[in-house]
Amino acid sequence: MPDYVFDADDPRIADYTRLRDVELRKSLEAERGLFLAEGEKVIRRAIAAGYPIRSVLTTRRWYESLSDVIGDATVYEVSDELMTGIAGFQIHRGALASMQRLPLPTAETLIKGARRLLVLEDLVDHSNVGAIFRCAAALGVDGILLSPRCADPLYRRAVKVSMGAVFSIPYARLDDWYTGLGELRKAGFQSLALTPDQSAVPIDRIAMSERVALLLGAEGDGLSSHWLHEADHAVCIPMSPAAMDAGVDSLNVVAAAAIACHGLMRPAGR
Repeated sequence: MPDYVFDADDPRIADYTRLRDVELRKSLEAERGLFLAEGEKVIRRAIAAGYPIRSVLTTRRWYESLSDVIGDATVYEVSDELMTGIAGFQIHRGALASMQRLPLPTAETLIKGARRLLVLEDLVDHSNVGAIFRCAAALGVDGILLSPRCADPLYRRAVKVSMGAVFSIPYARLDDWYTGLGELRKAGFQSLALTPDQSAVPIDRIAMSERVALLLGAEGDGLSSHWLHEADHAVCIPMSPAAMDAGVDSLNVVAAAAIACHGLMRPAGR
């Protein structure tokens, strides 16, 4: 049975402290090796992916719906009002779970078993990272490499936006941003740098190799000149002439990622 909690400052629910303070949460989650899963569907997907449960914070209404998967995990029950106060807004399917992080694979391990990869350089918006993971999961990408400064895919907002796709797509961080693409080249990957520059080759005209890595750059600035130079090809998503005339010369990074990931589904040589 759940333990009832009446006070947001109760030390038993310290894993759920100040959820709207991004910098505090980054520090706390790194220190404790945890992340938060929000809502029944996402919690179920995290458990199915093998992440151990530290605890669950829920309301009476939603406890029963999760009882079949949370086993003997510690459960704290709070009122609807206290849950809203802790979370900062009314949580759909009112539950949060504190999950233990698992060790990440090395970049070398991830590269070894993949044919289609995304490589994200300095995307700092958690929503964008979560949405790109969802695109990657839907469109058959095998894994995602992150530059050192990329946002955390297991941060609460990224997990929520991805609808749990962050649990199904393996990812790793590049230890060395500057020479990271060299590992891909050694493994036989063709690297495609996505750019809004319309003088680049349209992505649908590039013959895909057996192994392809698509490079996506930061919101606003795009890829660094170093990664653009290091890639085998700079590719673009062609804009319509009418859009260009109206000053619309690019897509946001999530829309661009979705279109480009769909392009990666083409067979090698086509």
